[in-house]
Amino acid sequence: MIRFGIIGTNVITDTFIEAGKKLENFKVTAVYSRTSERAFSFAKKHSIAHTFTDISEMASSQEIDAVYVASPNSLHCSQAVEIMKAGKHVLCEKAMGSTLAEVEEMIKTAQENKVLLMEAMKTTFLPNFKVIEENLPRIGKVRKFYGNYCQYSSRYDKFKNGEILNAFNPKLGGGALMDIGVYLVYADLKLFGKPEEVKCISNVLSSGIDGEGSLLLKHKTSTSVLSYSKVTDSDAPSEIQGELGNIIIEDISRGGSVKLMLRDGTTENLTLNQEENILCYEIDEFISLAMSGKKESKINSHRLALKVAGVLEEARKQSGIIFNDN
Repeated sequence: MIRFGIIGTNVITDTFIEAGKKLENFKVTAVYSRTSERAFSFAKKHSIAHTFTDISEMASSQEIDAVYVASPNSLHCSQAVEIMKAGKHVLCEKAMGSTLAEVEEMIKTAQENKVLLMEAMKTTFLPNFKVIEENLPRIGKVRKFYGNYCQYSSRYDKFKNGEILNAFNPKLGGGALMDIGVYLVYADLKLFGKPEEVKCISNVLSSGIDGEGSLLLKHKTSTSVLSYSKVTDSDAPSEIQGELGNIIIEDISRGGSVKLMLRDGTTENLTLNQEENILCYEIDEFISLAMSGKKESKINSHRLALKVAGVLEEARKQSGIIFNDN
């Protein structure tokens, strides 16, 4: 049994708990929030035994083995580091850190304290992402990847009315790239490796973060065009183009339907059945690693997390988006 502490009392933590309930060896025993009222309310909702309003107290608690960090991006590093120094494992929501330096510090702390650290990027664990990886050789040499993830945020309406919530706040590591674009960057680097060049164009809002943008990544023999937005919607699929054919993906962040179309006329539906609550796959990986004494996922590895953080930082730099002191 892995006993989880939860940092954060938002929708994603609700979804996380519901996903975990479907798995063996999962239990939530504690929740942290900045206010005791919110912590108690969340604990009552999910029948959680212990509440905390102090990270240090949670970190030292004997009631937890691991912590799921789902706070604003800017808090990930400081909270995760304190937890890991207390000998607890950490499953940290994407993006793992606001800066490359933060991700480096988190990985170093995990290694020094011999604990498991994994970025909670759900996409790479999904059956329909794995089927993409398995079928890539069938389309020959990959030449182009179009990644698309544009989803209008309800928080943008509040932003336009003068209320700046976490997703549009540079002090909290918000923005379209960090919230939505990161899914495309993760998929791209997982499939094609670290790019040789990064070019980014963003529309920066009045708060100093990006509402939407596009990334152009140059790999050794291919290019990737990644389009992301929190101020518009899009139903366009993503597509991997090879010399022998294409793979078309609906909603790549959630592992939607996957279709193979070869130049010889072959068309094949590669889509696999997935659990409705897709967070269960990343939780299952984390629990398996923790129970077997592993300190790193081979899928969402530390090396991959560093590569992603580096691309995100370069993209923000080119767009003039500043988090903390980076």
